[in-house]
Amino acid sequence: MKTVFRRLAPVALVATGACFATSNDVKLLQLQIDSMRVATARSDSLHAAQVNQVIATLGLVRDSLGTVSGHVVKMQGDMRGDLHDVNEQLLQIQQLTGQSQNRLQELRASIEQRNQDMGGGAAPPPATGAKGAAAAPGAAPTTGGAPNAGEPGPNQLYQLGMEQLQRGSPATAVQAFQKLLQDYPTADITPEAQFYLGEAYRAQGNAAAADTAYAMVIQKFPKSPHAPTALYKRALYLEQQGNATAARALLNQLISTYPQSDEAALARDHLRELK
Repeated sequence: MKTVFRRLAPVALVATGACFATSNDVKLLQLQIDSMRVATARSDSLHAAQVNQVIATLGLVRDSLGTVSGHVVKMQGDMRGDLHDVNEQLLQIQQLTGQSQNRLQELRASIEQRNQDMGGGAAPPPATGAKGAAAAPGAAPTTGGAPNAGEPGPNQLYQLGMEQLQRGSPATAVQAFQKLLQDYPTADITPEAQFYLGEAYRAQGNAAAADTAYAMVIQKFPKSPHAPTALYKRALYLEQQGNATAARALLNQLISTYPQSDEAALARDHLRELK
């Protein structure tokens, strides 16, 4: 028996040692797993924090873009309003400046009145358009027929209409321009009278009648320096009436017919905004 125990003792020791080694390996593996879990948890927490920071940053960027977009939209609106005001001011400057022309017209009306008082005499000096377009050299001014005794001549009627329009009496201005166009249809001042008839109607608030008067300028006096302005104002009127298609057609007509005019430049800018 003693011999048997001696032989089995080494085997038992080996078996016991194997058991101990296996238990230690398990404990070591468990520690490694726990360590990996802790590291993974820390990594996930750090990653989550980074994701939250990115989301917060994107939110700030989105808010900033919204603010910038709002400022851009407001700026565009302000620029459109400013451009419209500039266009209107340019037209007013074109129509109301030219003091030398106004003085010359006053002189013509004065000479016309003096000729009536004297029973005839020298003809008034040649007319120029309100934008400074002079009559053809050597051409005698036309009055469309001599005025009857006691009746104002075409230059007097034109001067009266302009004075009343500038004084804020558009109704009287309409009457003066209408009489000029009726009594002196071939007078050299007729194109200007036709255009300012539209201006007088416009000052009255009669947009439809003003549009009709502007249309007559384009139809009867296409070479008048007022024709591009009349065409541009017709386009604006149609746009206000909600007829953008017709307004666009008139603006294109203005650009093609009067490409060098100031109104053509305004039309090109307006076409970019017209929807």
